[in-house]
Amino acid sequence: MSKQVTWFIVGDAPPPLDERFYYMDATDLAFWTSLTGIHDQESLKQHILTIQAKAYKKVPYPCIRNFSFLRTKVSKLPIFEQVQKIGCERPGSILLDIGCCFGNDAREIAYGGFPPCNIVCTDLVLELWDLGHALFLSNADTFPAHFVSGDAFDPSHLSLGPPLLTAKHACVPDLKNLTSLNPLRGHVSVIHASSFIHLFDEEKQLYLARALAGLLSPEPGSVIFGLQVGSPTKGPLSKTLFAESLELTFCHSPESWVDLWDGEVFERGTVKVDARLIQYPDIKEEFHVLLWSVLRL
Repeated sequence: MSKQVTWFIVGDAPPPLDERFYYMDATDLAFWTSLTGIHDQESLKQHILTIQAKAYKKVPYPCIRNFSFLRTKVSKLPIFEQVQKIGCERPGSILLDIGCCFGNDAREIAYGGFPPCNIVCTDLVLELWDLGHALFLSNADTFPAHFVSGDAFDPSHLSLGPPLLTAKHACVPDLKNLTSLNPLRGHVSVIHASSFIHLFDEEKQLYLARALAGLLSPEPGSVIFGLQVGSPTKGPLSKTLFAESLELTFCHSPESWVDLWDGEVFERGTVKVDARLIQYPDIKEEFHVLLWSVLRL
């Protein structure tokens, strides 16, 4: 069965849910059974379908319809070992997951060893975080990551500011009482942004990159990373995929993505940018994703 991808679907109304898109490989299944405690595969499927239907009624995102949230993908990114090393070796290191949806990627990072009490998640829709707890049969005690709802383009939630060049001496913010991301400025060791930045046009992608750079700690080794739709040539991207008309207003190439971060967002030579374009696995259509990281030197 083909795996689906997260993207915009063009049309007047969202397409209906279709459980034929439900798919897990062995790694996905091990992750979900471990976190939910549901070992019977049919029971696990029915549980996931129930929560999926509630979420899709609230926000009909393609990633929810297509079960993209089932994929264990963050741990497969080239920079993941460095991320886990920060979580284990840098005391009090903070990880931010932006555009977190159910918090599935944050849970995968925590599953790999990053302390969940040091993870902050943010999304525009509060209900998705609550549904994430229902999906994983968890609560604030069993998964003590912190959630802050807000619009990434609202300066009261995430303001613009240049990357810090020296470490802040102010006290680390109390993660339990965050009401916006702004108190995290200069304190975040790791920022994860997958299937998020590509949702916006070129101007807004640059805005987000600058806003995230302002949150990142100036300590060498601090990193922003993720994956998103990519293209050999930058620009708008549209096609028919899985019998649906899909489009992005702007898509980066590896070269344009490197230039964005190294020289436009950060002063050239102060970061190491890795951007790798790969064919999305398990589909026949030509479809690329960009695996990337921005490491402070």
